[in-house]
Amino acid sequence: MTDDSTSRFQAGRTGLVVRIPDAEPAVRAWRERFDPSAKAGVPAHVTVLFPFLDENRIDARVYSGLAAVLSSHHAFDLRFESCGRFPGVLYLAPEPDGQLRRLTEVIADRWPEAPPYGGQFTEIVPHLTVADGQDDAVLDEIEADLLSKLSFTSRVSSVDLMVHDGAKWQERASFALLE
Repeated sequence: MTDDSTSRFQAGRTGLVVRIPDAEPAVRAWRERFDPSAKAGVPAHVTVLFPFLDENRIDARVYSGLAAVLSSHHAFDLRFESCGRFPGVLYLAPEPDGQLRRLTEVIADRWPEAPPYGGQFTEIVPHLTVADGQDDAVLDEIEADLLSKLSFTSRVSSVDLMVHDGAKWQERASFALLE
């Protein structure tokens, strides 16, 4: 959940993410310095859907709907072997990313009022943000360091609902995928 505006950190904002704890040794120090979401309590992750519904709209029906949608998808492995970029952003590229895209699509289809990236982008590009809002020289330095620490594989077995409480992002629920 990359932060390119202060409005993304409003209390009640939610997002769905898959945690990638295997990435922490490689990315933690860089994320703490250059990724606002890390400073706000979000662990290394790949976003499934952001923003999701405002917290005040998440009730028992939404929880059960998320559980039903997500429990019909199998757990899977992701490899992280390379970096990618958006303007001012460096990220780790998960491979293969088809299952991540499918998770995003099925949740967005179920809740069309919550399009990926708020409808700002048409293409879904799964990624693990390491640095945001930096110039190319900084991104080049980070990428050189990361390439010496790749590759690794991470198991995706759940999707977490994160909520911003006004100060930090907190996990509100975790939804298991089929093992």
